[in-house]
Amino acid sequence: MTTPAPVIEIQGLHKAYGGLEVLKGVDITAPRGHVISLIGSSGSGKSTLLRCCNLLEDSQEGEVIFKGEPVTWKGTGHNRRPADAAQVLRIRTNLSMVFQQFNLWAHMTILQNVMEAPVTVLRRDRDEVEQAARGYLEKVGIGDKCDAYPAQLSGGQQQRAAIARALCMEPEALLFDEPTSALDPELEQEVVRVIKDLATEGRTMLIVTHDMKLAADVSDHVVFLHQGLIEEQGAPAQLFGAPSSERLQGFLSATQAA
Repeated sequence: MTTPAPVIEIQGLHKAYGGLEVLKGVDITAPRGHVISLIGSSGSGKSTLLRCCNLLEDSQEGEVIFKGEPVTWKGTGHNRRPADAAQVLRIRTNLSMVFQQFNLWAHMTILQNVMEAPVTVLRRDRDEVEQAARGYLEKVGIGDKCDAYPAQLSGGQQQRAAIARALCMEPEALLFDEPTSALDPELEQEVVRVIKDLATEGRTMLIVTHDMKLAADVSDHVVFLHQGLIEEQGAPAQLFGAPSSERLQGFLSATQAA
């Protein structure tokens, strides 16, 4: 049997905003069923890398490969853009993003929020989507909130609704961008439990997180980014138990002190 292509593969990625180079040649591989956590201090390029994976940001150099299919580009440098709009839509709908701020539609109920993209973007049958949406809301522990509006939910409940919305797209991978950083510690644990449950199901996930315990508990592979480059990477036990670089040692010491 041949090994399936990784869901996401990044090769030599460079990303700059004007003269500020944020990513300076990064390689990341997310095999099917693996959880990859991206850690590092603010400004290290973690969230930018995640947005480049999902083509929410255009990179200037390097390859973005989805299930063995490279993104096709036109132009070079700061003028480089994806060349195939249909390819971009296909990749984006298969890489569901969960943001730090929940980005729920305030005028829609929680159920409507979860159903919106599968119905309008994927053109799936509304009755089937509703059944799936209710199931995912049950899965994340807020099945009783279908008819509530976002403003009526706590931050932890809103983030769990955002995760249900991402799952309802039936994606190939989930991308989490600091999913717990806007929450207080008690509500944070609600969301952490959901992410841990998803990890045990063998879902492919990329997680940008400031929560070192979450990264240690759920990851197959951890990547430490520093100033736009991968400073160190490996299995959680290796990275957290015996970090080899001084920069990672300092970063972990600072997070423990905090």
